[in-house]
Amino acid sequence: MNKLLLISILLISCIGLFTLDIWQGQKFQINEKASVENVLRQLGDQPVEHQLNLKGGASAKIGEELFKTGFAKRMGGRKKRKQSKHFVCTSCHNITKEDPDLSVSDPQARLEYADKMGLPFLQGTSLYGAVNRTNFYNGDYYKKYGNLVEKANDNLREAIQLCAVECAQGRRLANWELESILGYLWSLELKMGDLNLTAQDYQYIENAIGKSSDQKKAIELIKSKYLQASPATFTPPPTDRKKGYGLTGDPKNGKLIYELSCLHCHQNQRYSFFNLDESKLSLDYLNNHFPKYSHASIYQVGRYGTPPLNGKRSYMPQYTAERMSNQQMEDLRAYLAQGRE
Repeated sequence: MNKLLLISILLISCIGLFTLDIWQGQKFQINEKASVENVLRQLGDQPVEHQLNLKGGASAKIGEELFKTGFAKRMGGRKKRKQSKHFVCTSCHNITKEDPDLSVSDPQARLEYADKMGLPFLQGTSLYGAVNRTNFYNGDYYKKYGNLVEKANDNLREAIQLCAVECAQGRRLANWELESILGYLWSLELKMGDLNLTAQDYQYIENAIGKSSDQKKAIELIKSKYLQASPATFTPPPTDRKKGYGLTGDPKNGKLIYELSCLHCHQNQRYSFFNLDESKLSLDYLNNHFPKYSHASIYQVGRYGTPPLNGKRSYMPQYTAERMSNQQMEDLRAYLAQGRE
């Protein structure tokens, strides 16, 4: 009996180890749909600070409604007044991947990708993958918002509140609204398939899980595939607005900018009192004012934006160099100059 018992124990142990190996292989298998944050944590990386706290009537579903419409009903409660009378989050931000390569900020690659995917070409960075970033309101945004960016720079919750009050020209979010927005943003987190990884990269990362000697390099590999912060460089209009930036514009490219950027906000006065369409009247007006030193010049409003005013809080945010290049400005001017065909 003792001999049989020993054999049974050995067999059970072997089967258990074999099953454990299979279970571990399934647990740590990485595919394109895997959460980037989860994979990083499996590799031993520290979790990002802004983890979820869906309490007090908050939910990702409520957050999506707030995000897209500006107001929502609290679970078991009433709707609060609209967060902003002027903007919603999607006025300035996409909610899908907008860059073909998330490791660089290339406005021309983004424009071409936006055209291919049917996206607007906007001033604000896409909030797809926002929860995977560690810094917000970077670069020159301190010139615009001053000390307000100190809390927001490394705190996503504070960044959301800054956007709600200053960018959207609305009220601060209640805690349940804030957590709901954060919950919705977590539904937009990066997946491994967004990172342009090779089959060899996937294998290396998979093999690194559980091996402390390779984990740091695997983490570095993953983070090299996307920006942890969006760069922002304020650039001025050309000194001589008649001559422009001294670049030859491409009207075909300019047409894309007009359709995906200008018309996104101004067609049928969607977010602005200033109406634009594709008529010769609109194109000629913008072309004639391009070289002037006024708020009707795209050089002026594109690079400086317009300030919110009493009784007219809806304003135009500026384009940083990373969101629209000087070359693209000249492309837009070239399109307007040739008029409607």
